[in-house]
Amino acid sequence: MTDQLAYSYLAPSHITQSADKADLRLATSGGNAPSGAVAHPFFFSGFVEQPAVVAQGLLMLARVARTRFFVPPNSLAAILRAADPVVTSTREGLRFESFSVCCGVYARLDVDASALDAIHWAPGVTNVDVNPPLRQALAALRGSEPLHLNVGDDELRVTTSAGEVVEDKVPLPKRWLKGFAETQMLSAGMTLRHELNGAEARQFISALPRASATKTVMWALRAVRSLRLGSSPAPGAVCVAGPERLRVLEPLLRFATGLRAYGPEVATGSLPLPSAWVLELPGARLTLGLSPEKARGFSGEGSVLHLLAGGDASEDAEFVSTLLAFEPRIDMAQLAERALLPQAQIASALSVLASFGQVGFDLAAGAYFHRPLPVQEGLLDTLHPRLADAQKLVSSGCVHAEGGAQFSVESSEQRYRVVLGGDPAEDRCTCPWYAKYRGTRGPCKHTLAVRIFTDPLHLNLGAAE
Repeated sequence: MTDQLAYSYLAPSHITQSADKADLRLATSGGNAPSGAVAHPFFFSGFVEQPAVVAQGLLMLARVARTRFFVPPNSLAAILRAADPVVTSTREGLRFESFSVCCGVYARLDVDASALDAIHWAPGVTNVDVNPPLRQALAALRGSEPLHLNVGDDELRVTTSAGEVVEDKVPLPKRWLKGFAETQMLSAGMTLRHELNGAEARQFISALPRASATKTVMWALRAVRSLRLGSSPAPGAVCVAGPERLRVLEPLLRFATGLRAYGPEVATGSLPLPSAWVLELPGARLTLGLSPEKARGFSGEGSVLHLLAGGDASEDAEFVSTLLAFEPRIDMAQLAERALLPQAQIASALSVLASFGQVGFDLAAGAYFHRPLPVQEGLLDTLHPRLADAQKLVSSGCVHAEGGAQFSVESSEQRYRVVLGGDPAEDRCTCPWYAKYRGTRGPCKHTLAVRIFTDPLHLNLGAAE
């Protein structure tokens, strides 16, 4: 994969163990922090009140980042180094996020502020290095040992001489950035469907199959004492595509106090859908997101493109982004008051920011949180090639109105007919993309081009020119 972003670390992460405690130092790649912060910021230093939970949670995130749950047929899996978790520090705690190699599984560990005894704490976001020696040390950590966590290293905040700096370049696939965008948008449309206690959660996860065929899609339904898997969608069910992917939660089940299942609305005959599972832990939560099918990564879902095609939401997003400051929970009512915009426009603006990975969505809190990813300037603009192609079609004069809601679009020496619906999800096109996916992977570039063409901001711009 050529689209990669290389992060550098001033020193490797490591863990120092003594007779009665363990000191965990997570080297950071720099990233975004409030103005005035130095390079390679030292976000957090303090003791963890549930060391075994945090150690196993970090190991699970690292395991997800090294796992390919789906290998394309007739091909060998690309040999990739494990990408490193993204960590966000806020006043409510620490969030660690990662994706699987195939980008079909999203994992996030939230450690609550109440479970952290901080010596130093500052807001920020960065990549942290979870290397093999560190994983081995975390796996060997005894449950009774105190764990001191450093996100960043205070002694390495400034650049040392070349002989003293250990540099480790780790490629972060651009698919991760696209995956962050899609998972947050999809999560915002999910609702709590099932809730289990700790014993019920252990029973459900332990009974899941250890392997399944590529196209296997099951549906979780409430049973007498836990959940059961059915083969057909039904109202109230939660989709579990590739159910063995949920088994990555197993190492944490001994700590689990509950499990909540989230998903969009399901009806009889529903197509495969994404789902999210929140495992409640002492002082922490582990969120696991599953794509609609094992062969589908979150990076290709296209759920955000309709919003991006509208000029209003994009302009609002640029303005709203200037008002955010690492809020762990974004209060839309307060933000609307500060921005002097209706809440509906704030919701659309946050959706656009989520599409560029600048905010996430916390299902447990039911709210967005600010997490500006530490990426190179301009890279986020390349996340949506379908949108870029649609804009080129408009600027090249390839979109033509044919009366009413009907349009034609010239593309690749072909002319496709587009019919706009009352809602963007109801748009139709005669192109092969629409015939194949029928809107399940977002809009095609032709319907996007028509939406841009008919957008009032586009019309006003054309008149001004």
